[in-house]
Amino acid sequence: MRILIPTAATLALIVSTPLTAQNRIDGQSPDAPALSGYGNLAVGVRQIDLINPDQVDILTLGGLAEKPDILPTYDRPLTVEMWYPAAPGSTGDTSLQAYIRDGTTKVTLEGRAVRDAVPVATSDDPFPLVVMSHGYPGNRFLMSHLAENIASKGYVVASIDHTDSTYRDQAAFGSTLVNRSLDQVFVVEQMAQLNADSGSDFAGLIDADNTGLLGYSMGGYGAVITSGGGVTEGIANAGFAPHGTLGIHQAGSPEHKALVDPRIKTTVAIAPWGQQFGVWDEEGLAGIDIPMLLIGGSNDTVSQYETGFRKIWEGIANAERALLTFEQGSHNTAAPIPAPEESFYFNAGLDFNVSEHYTDPVWTDHVFMNNVAQHFITAWLDTELKGDLEQSAFLNLLPIGSEGIWSLESDGTFALDHSYWAGFQKGTAAGLRYEVLSPTPAPVPLPASAWMLAMAFCGLGIMRHRARRKIT
Repeated sequence: MRILIPTAATLALIVSTPLTAQNRIDGQSPDAPALSGYGNLAVGVRQIDLINPDQVDILTLGGLAEKPDILPTYDRPLTVEMWYPAAPGSTGDTSLQAYIRDGTTKVTLEGRAVRDAVPVATSDDPFPLVVMSHGYPGNRFLMSHLAENIASKGYVVASIDHTDSTYRDQAAFGSTLVNRSLDQVFVVEQMAQLNADSGSDFAGLIDADNTGLLGYSMGGYGAVITSGGGVTEGIANAGFAPHGTLGIHQAGSPEHKALVDPRIKTTVAIAPWGQQFGVWDEEGLAGIDIPMLLIGGSNDTVSQYETGFRKIWEGIANAERALLTFEQGSHNTAAPIPAPEESFYFNAGLDFNVSEHYTDPVWTDHVFMNNVAQHFITAWLDTELKGDLEQSAFLNLLPIGSEGIWSLESDGTFALDHSYWAGFQKGTAAGLRYEVLSPTPAPVPLPASAWMLAMAFCGLGIMRHRARRKIT
């Protein structure tokens, strides 16, 4: 599972290669799967500051002993980092300034996206939108390795700083539970408006009608709700959020029905939180009818695996869904950037080494782990948002990666019995599982004549049963 012990020669190579410069987010392992590499488009990155007006002030409401007749509201700020296809040959600053898990240390991340680059010229074929939603706590840069990688392949990525949920402003958990999905849908609408604004640099560039939603941990919780998974009545009234405010996400409620946005065509949920506490039941998960890819580690002690997101995957009865499992992987599997160099210290206030927020104790080759996620998410989004059916070949796999047969002809082409995972080099699918479930078919109603015939046979059976009882 990618545990590497560098030799002297390897260390010399590490020193010499530019991809291993401090805090790079664009690393590519030599044996990375085929679709993890960057696309052909230059990438730009830009910060956008949004305001969602008149939102319920969960923090103020939580301090009130009784629910007021009129709920307190505020204008909710949301900072969004936007990665997008840029004009060919764009050059400039490719660094990102981001805070790490301790909430106080600011670091420089190095990627390939050019700050404020001119967007690529618009055309009649705008780019699908991907809305990205971090964990609790997190920030808009936590999955930046995914964001700029996807953007280079023809997507506009909008990654949200969720207020009350970042490293800098982490506050009451109830705010996260209520606001995650509201933030996600709001950003979809804002991107649509940006696309429609003739005075915007992005006019005609963003296909918000063809949106993918990508969430990690609490971002995944929000993504499940936004995709149609309404929470149970018990959870809505359990006091996780003050004065019943979580009720807007209850399955069947008018508010939750209105929340589900038809512009969102597919979801990727990495280690989504919640099901280990019974946030959704069969009825709630039945509300999801768009394809969903779930990703996570089988040893996730935060969101849990068997009782958590695997159970979500099993319970989504009305949609195509897949589950990519990193065997023995932790909650940090796939989503976070590689640990910044400045995070390798013990923080007494947090009571752990800050780098633990980013690293996995088993999947220690973090670049390769990120590459696997980039590969699968590329194949999934290209299939679902672009209709590129050729990419579905990378999703038509044996469930257990290590069980595939690597078989070549003498000329180096794959033999007929070759069944190893498409796009993976020999031996590199070990420790991975990819499982698929299809929608449960609805029962086919019988015509009236068939019902009458069935009832007649039923009645005949009852009479025979009674006759036998009298004989015996």
